[in-house]
Amino acid sequence: MKKDIHPQYYPKVKARCACGAVFEVGSTKENLEVEVCSACHPFYTGKGKLVDTTGRVDRFKKLVAKKEQVAKGKKGKTAKRAARAQKKNQK
Repeated sequence: MKKDIHPQYYPKVKARCACGAVFEVGSTKENLEVEVCSACHPFYTGKGKLVDTTGRVDRFKKLVAKKEQVAKGKKGKTAKRAARAQKKNQK
């Protein structure tokens, strides 16, 4: 390894979360401030809340619902062929 190209490593840095939790981690920065930690993250706490500030989840749900609605109105080639064959057999 080359010398003097790597940043200083601090083995015991206090990380502060927005929820108020403080814990020690190793880092190349002296002070860390995070928005979500294991004490307040929905995956670790079991709470199923979504952290969505830009509305991406709502836009995605609307897009999926619209595509499903369009798909219900359309028939695929095989469905059209089956309908034609059924009409032909009825004659």
